[in-house]
Amino acid sequence: MAKVKLTKTVVDAAQAQSTDIELRDSMVPGFLCKVTPSGRKVFMIQYRTNAGVRRKPALGQFGELTVEQARVLAQDWLAQVRRGGDPGGLKAKERKAPTVKELCTQFMEDYSKTRNKPSTQRSNQFQIDRYIIPAFGSTKVHEVTRTDITSLMKRMEKAPSSANHALACLRKMFNLAELWGYRPDGSNPCRHVPKYPERGTTRLITDEQMGKLFAYLDQADAEGLENPSLTLAIRLQFEFAARMSEILLLEWDWVDLVHRRVVWPDSKTGDMSKPINEEAHRLLSAAPHYKDSRYVCPSLFNRQRPMTGHGYYSGWRRILGRAGVPHVGTHGVRHRATTDIANSGIPVKVGMALTAHKTVTMFMRYVHTEDDPVRAAAELVANRRKTVVENRKPASPEFIGSDADRPIKAVIPYRPRQRRNRGTQPRSSGSQHATGTSAESAEP
Repeated sequence: MAKVKLTKTVVDAAQAQSTDIELRDSMVPGFLCKVTPSGRKVFMIQYRTNAGVRRKPALGQFGELTVEQARVLAQDWLAQVRRGGDPGGLKAKERKAPTVKELCTQFMEDYSKTRNKPSTQRSNQFQIDRYIIPAFGSTKVHEVTRTDITSLMKRMEKAPSSANHALACLRKMFNLAELWGYRPDGSNPCRHVPKYPERGTTRLITDEQMGKLFAYLDQADAEGLENPSLTLAIRLQFEFAARMSEILLLEWDWVDLVHRRVVWPDSKTGDMSKPINEEAHRLLSAAPHYKDSRYVCPSLFNRQRPMTGHGYYSGWRRILGRAGVPHVGTHGVRHRATTDIANSGIPVKVGMALTAHKTVTMFMRYVHTEDDPVRAAAELVANRRKTVVENRKPASPEFIGSDADRPIKAVIPYRPRQRRNRGTQPRSSGSQHATGTSAESAEP
């Protein structure tokens, strides 16, 4: 079609036909107005990128944009093309960009279900369904900003633990979004967003409480007060400094009593191997081995299944109450065992091998400082300071004018003074003492 100068009159006069017609502008190359059979009039720009790709994106509809506004926009786009850009391709890419909801689906299918434990998968899905999708599920992945993340954290401030879990899930998802090309590198909106401090702490089982606990365990085993699988599980968790799940899922096929080693093929941190000490060897050797169960600590009601976490926790809570020990979670066993390992003087690297911690930071989070060693250390420091002071005291101290080249000055005895109506310092032994009553004389 012949080129014309696009004006409001020309575009208004254009009539719809059975096929699309294009009114091309004679002033800006590639600028045109397309009239569809339905009567819609759309401004477009046609260009070729530096890579030779033809583009013909829409700029906007007539009515939303005037002819002059569309012409200026077309000139801006062409200027970007001359600089090597591709505004039409960028627009199409952003339009096809996934939403946060679609990213969540891809995250669960392509990452979490192949790399995370079932419990972690359930936790991630819960965070997605409960917090992430309601917050910005329909937002494009590349449009999520740090302000959106901080706003979500602010709304969840009354549940700091849940907020931290949601933040961790979001941080991983946006890291993968960068890997999959949905966001530029280093643009994760969760960066520099702080976690909430979690007030919950695991109390350390003291030496006295340990004595009470094991005294009751001995009595329970001797008199049959508790299920043997339950007391065995508690003792083994202490000996291996293990997580509760590692003891409950322990199978006899993983135990090598000859070479004194236990191998967990799939623990929280992957495959894991630990040596069997003398006490653990005695416990495992004397433990009942049921032919219909492959588990070291089978369920209390069905030996073909492992002991449940609820059954173990309930039994642990009951045993603490009967032993007269204040309540602490089952993870307190691992904290106490890790503290014993750290206080034994062995290298940290060896201690990490015994607890199966991956980092020193995580290992030290399980190490507690007991009051008695700290108090003894404070006394040791105080006694050392006292010894130094006593040994370094001069026989006849002279503190005023002790240097030979300085004149000896008289020392004015200390006396308590009030802020108001106090006397001034005497200038010499023969001077009279002046007592000031005004504000000026009260100041030295």
